[in-house]
Amino acid sequence: MGGLCGRDSVSQKPEDSLPRDTSSMRRGDPNREVFKCFGLPEAVSLQLVLKADLCVMTWLLGYVDPSDPCFVAAILTITFNPLFWNVVARWEHRTRKLSKAFRSPYLACYSLGAAILLLNVLRSHCFMQAMLSQPKMESLDNPTAYGLGLALLGIGSTLVLSSFFALGFTGTFLGDYFGILMEARVTTFPFNILDNPMYWGSTANYLGWAIMHASPAGLLLTVVVALIYMVAIQYEEPFTAQIYQQKASSSHKRS
Repeated sequence: MGGLCGRDSVSQKPEDSLPRDTSSMRRGDPNREVFKCFGLPEAVSLQLVLKADLCVMTWLLGYVDPSDPCFVAAILTITFNPLFWNVVARWEHRTRKLSKAFRSPYLACYSLGAAILLLNVLRSHCFMQAMLSQPKMESLDNPTAYGLGLALLGIGSTLVLSSFFALGFTGTFLGDYFGILMEARVTTFPFNILDNPMYWGSTANYLGWAIMHASPAGLLLTVVVALIYMVAIQYEEPFTAQIYQQKASSSHKRS
């Protein structure tokens, strides 16, 4: 999401797909493997990341006017987008209202995906306006920092685009909730190096923008983006796993 996931085979069938390992089919915590290297449990890793993010936010607030209308608009769009697509997708999974209205789960999914893309454009616009409306950080206003931001933007764009091409449109934009299930787990790049590369690629893009513009407001908003994505991951993954567990149980009963 913007939106968004991970799998191996991108061929899909509505309602008759085989269940797959949910650990890579939707966004996961990219920090878990790092903390495993240090022998730390996943719960501890999440707490440490949250504390680090909050410390960074507290520091950056000293440079930012949080009451600025552009900054408030950016916060609202950053928060609203994942809430919107999760609420709508769960409602669709429960009622199939969109699929019935469009007379096709594919058309319904395409429509939701288009709405998510438009919301993400609005979010990026608000993010940029918030950076432009606030002062720069002198220590970041130099060619070295600009180059670092440009590199992050390149990495983030690579992760986002490669994720999209690996998953396809419906795989990216919550096709699972419309009954368009993946046949197999995706293990190709970038899912072979990172869980949920679309989320974290998007975060890298915002971080790159913030550094290139030497913007403390942009850095603070990037922390908010990361926190919102982490919450979305915790909210989405169990539900997505449940979808495939239900499909596995249904397939078992039929056999």
